[in-house]
Amino acid sequence: MRYMPAKIFSAATLGLESELVEVEVDAFNTGMHHFTVVGLPDTTIKESRDRVSSALKNSGFLPPHRFGRITVNLAPADLPKNSPVYDVPMALGFLLATEQLSFDFRDKLFIGELSLDGKVRPVGGVLPIALLAKKLGVAELYVPEKNATEAAMVRGIRIIPITSLFEVAQHLSGATTLAPAPDIDMEAMFREESFLLDMKDVRGQEHAKRALEIAAAGGHNILMSGPPGSGKTILAKTLPSILPKLNFEESIEITKIFSIAGFLTRSNALVTSRPFRSPHHSASAVSLVGGGSFPRPGEISLAHRGVLFLDEFGEFSKNILENLRQPLEDGHITVSRAKGSLHFPARFILVAAMNPCPCGNMGDPERLCSCSPRETLRYKTRISGPIMDRIDLHIEVPRIPFEKLESPENAETSLTIRERVEKARDIQHKRFEGKGIFTNAEMGSALIREVCPLNSASKVLLKQAVSTMHLSARAYYRLIKLARTIADLEAADHILPKHLAEAIQYRFKSE
Repeated sequence: MRYMPAKIFSAATLGLESELVEVEVDAFNTGMHHFTVVGLPDTTIKESRDRVSSALKNSGFLPPHRFGRITVNLAPADLPKNSPVYDVPMALGFLLATEQLSFDFRDKLFIGELSLDGKVRPVGGVLPIALLAKKLGVAELYVPEKNATEAAMVRGIRIIPITSLFEVAQHLSGATTLAPAPDIDMEAMFREESFLLDMKDVRGQEHAKRALEIAAAGGHNILMSGPPGSGKTILAKTLPSILPKLNFEESIEITKIFSIAGFLTRSNALVTSRPFRSPHHSASAVSLVGGGSFPRPGEISLAHRGVLFLDEFGEFSKNILENLRQPLEDGHITVSRAKGSLHFPARFILVAAMNPCPCGNMGDPERLCSCSPRETLRYKTRISGPIMDRIDLHIEVPRIPFEKLESPENAETSLTIRERVEKARDIQHKRFEGKGIFTNAEMGSALIREVCPLNSASKVLLKQAVSTMHLSARAYYRLIKLARTIADLEAADHILPKHLAEAIQYRFKSE
């Protein structure tokens, strides 16, 4: 008996975007049994043959081995496919091709991994697929039940949660009806925001707090140097609490990254607070920048629109730190592998912390430094000049005396500082409207010349700084961007010499 081929729509995710995949199934009820999957599948998909066969048998259907030659084509054939999301569409396509099931496939898209007993397991990268389905005008998107909340973040499309192959087959045949996933209350999700640490909990360190406020307002990178126990880590951890709240577009952008990385859960299907990533200094280059045979986002992409905290900055491998050059400059990372190149967003605020010397006591009035000048120089030169050049604020964080720790001072709360930061960000949003950027740190040299004019007094001061500190062209422009942020915090229309003077004091002293 000759059956007609069947077609089911699914999707493939490459980077942060998804593309439509047509799952074509053809069955010949003659000859010896042979189950073939073509269309540039990887090992995961090739193993789908066994999962699908067992799931069909254990769901009460005639399995593929009862038929002759089974061919599954994942089109387009030149698109790499590396996910078990095709298990469900392959099984449904087989049921259609062998006339065990009949339904209209044209307005539906299916994803899901199958277990051997026919249950549907969750998969990664559901949000980009849901966005694709909406873009294509798909009426119904069938997803694993545990992925339904994530998919439901996309409005204007029916999300049908599925738990088993038998269940979805019954629904498609009209025997039963599956209820669509309910709409998500977005306002409630963004309303609830809490932080473990608040700026008011940090004693002293007013200079560091000011620097963090400037970094938050303009999206600038910051390096904190100080002895162990001076509060560098707790200062870094408070930075997310003063950053502006995420808007919906930013939240979706971050959630896509977390979805592809497999970090979303049913209870946390939408990222509503800015990420804070803190990889250990022993982390590999792949874990930091992303990679793999089919590249996935690394820590720098997971920190997108948030904070990347690198503690013990000088202990990171030099090769790993050099990988930060592109994302610190361009706001994205390009991961190239044999099977292609992918671009991941990486627009984060870098917060680096390091000791002033190997023992950490240099400059501490209470402890003696045991490091030789040679050891100290070798320690500081582990970080290259180009990396240092990309960090706008260089500050020293001294040890806090006992009296300061015990003082009953009333420090500013994170909420108070955030209000100033958000006002400065609002100024920048209006300034850069229609230009594709959001913060001062993202400005290029041409835009700096357009929106950051300097008066004669500021030009004289800047010329002296460039000459005295031997600043590079990059550092020159970064000084202007930093001064522009300081002016924005005061709601000043123009960059004044006092704004530029404060920016200059944050530059690396050895430049």
